[in-house]
Amino acid sequence: MLGLQLQGLIQTFHAEDVLDIIVVAFMLYWAYVAIRNTRAIALVKGLIILGIIDIVSHELNLHVVSWILQQGMTMIMVALPIVFQPELRRWLEQIGRGSFFSSNSEAPEKDIDAMIAEVMAASKVMARAHIGALIVFERDVRLGDIIDTGIQIDGIVSRELLNNIFIPNTPLHDGAVVIRKSRIMAAGCLLPLTQNRSLSTELGTRHRAAIGLSEQADAVVLVVSEETGKISYTYGGHIYRELPEQQMRDSLRAFLLQPKSMWAGFWKIGGRR
Repeated sequence: MLGLQLQGLIQTFHAEDVLDIIVVAFMLYWAYVAIRNTRAIALVKGLIILGIIDIVSHELNLHVVSWILQQGMTMIMVALPIVFQPELRRWLEQIGRGSFFSSNSEAPEKDIDAMIAEVMAASKVMARAHIGALIVFERDVRLGDIIDTGIQIDGIVSRELLNNIFIPNTPLHDGAVVIRKSRIMAAGCLLPLTQNRSLSTELGTRHRAAIGLSEQADAVVLVVSEETGKISYTYGGHIYRELPEQQMRDSLRAFLLQPKSMWAGFWKIGGRR
């Protein structure tokens, strides 16, 4: 019987079916890459667990459990667009820019390394002096709306310029600096605050703004705490604190140099343009 089913399947299998499978596989891979470093991955795991429980309840004839799960799934499907709003916005922006099918010019590796060195040197000076700072590294998702909230600069990244921007009681020190490739695009920019209520009360407005932006875009945000003088960074809605300097440098370098296009990531698993 199994052999007859396989023979029938092979006879009805056409070239269009191969293309269909490839497209579906690519879409699933794209969805995974888009959410793997965000809070959405935990929600997806929760949905998978609920789906498994639903299948088991059907097999065991647990009618009440099955009915409750079916009703719950209906409510979840309505709530998903709200829960995944930041991720959905990011996906649509990437599709609209065509960033999954084209590769934008990237800053040379030596420029990125030099830029990171300047940022880390400035951050250490500000940390010792307990000067607060927010430095945003733009990646795949364009931050034009964030840049528009600040003062346009479009200058080369240097430790002197960064230290001058964040000097207390100056017009730009309370906002964020946005770096695109290896240039400072704007300073004094306003970032959205996170709505995550489970964060530690130790985290002030700067840290919450950094987390808030990282929830809505794939940017990396470096934070220098005015209170503690500690340097941390945020990505994907998470904050990474009290890291050794070399680990911080390596993390920034990995984020800014890894491939970002979907085609590059397709051939190099784990990469993004």
